[in-house]
Amino acid sequence: MKKVVFLFPGQGSQEIGMAKAFYEKDDEVKQLIDKAEEILNVPIKTLMFEGPQEELTKTEHAQPALLLTSAVITKVLEKEGVKPVMAAGHSLGEYSALVCGSSLQVEDALKLVQTRGRLMEKAYPSGKGAMAAVLGLDEDTVDRITSEASSDEEVVDVANYNCPGQIVISGTKSGVERASEALKEAGAKRVIPLNVSGPFHSRLMESASVEFKNVLHDTTIQHANIPIYANVTASPTQQSEEIYDLLVQQLYSPVRFSETISNMMEHDIDAFVEVGSGKVLSGLVRKVNRRMKTFAIQDPDSLHEFLNWYKEVE
Repeated sequence: MKKVVFLFPGQGSQEIGMAKAFYEKDDEVKQLIDKAEEILNVPIKTLMFEGPQEELTKTEHAQPALLLTSAVITKVLEKEGVKPVMAAGHSLGEYSALVCGSSLQVEDALKLVQTRGRLMEKAYPSGKGAMAAVLGLDEDTVDRITSEASSDEEVVDVANYNCPGQIVISGTKSGVERASEALKEAGAKRVIPLNVSGPFHSRLMESASVEFKNVLHDTTIQHANIPIYANVTASPTQQSEEIYDLLVQQLYSPVRFSETISNMMEHDIDAFVEVGSGKVLSGLVRKVNRRMKTFAIQDPDSLHEFLNWYKEVE
């Protein structure tokens, strides 16, 4: 049997029409999405299928919509007999990975990420924080410059180590602007401001993590049945106690995605499969290793293409 890794996308991958084709074809998927509307008390199905984009993009809507889409496609893959040997997610996507590994029930995960989104939104005043993607510099240079640019008033941290040559910084608006200028002077090809509502994965999210810790401890988290690679450590975990702690730290710690992919590749993997909306993570995997086979499953056509490969006799 082929060895595949499931990867789950995070915020930014949401798009109108997500999961709609599966909803129309599969009764179990229909039940799950209809039930999610009751759990969230939000017209999430309408937002996913019809928009408007501005409402779908709000953190408290985007996070459950993305998790729901990934959970739906994971369920479809399970029915086709596809089970990953390990899994990881990018930021929010880590919750989808934990659902895949039976550490979290999808109903609990939906409530968690809805609350997580609300806490992230209110942790820092809207418009006062910022994030930017830095292209064309190595990790050590970005680490050094963000550290030098940061102060008590002008905070800036590394938020995501996405792949070689693509790193995201996060902090106060003025801190990110100051670091961006210094990074350009150091030779960055581009520094692109991101359209986000807050300084995610920076120390400015620590206040959200305090509240979120209490919410997490009211949620049942089981040991995972496959290794889940954590954003905070880029290492596998299956222990529920460790998962609790890592989910709290994840809010204000950098996402070590590039390192995660490199570590997973040491296990003789046949393909990485992006499960959910978009193709962002597949692109990042190929930047880590351009020869690695990748799939992005977001609709019945891409599912069919993957299954043809997965089930072919070698």
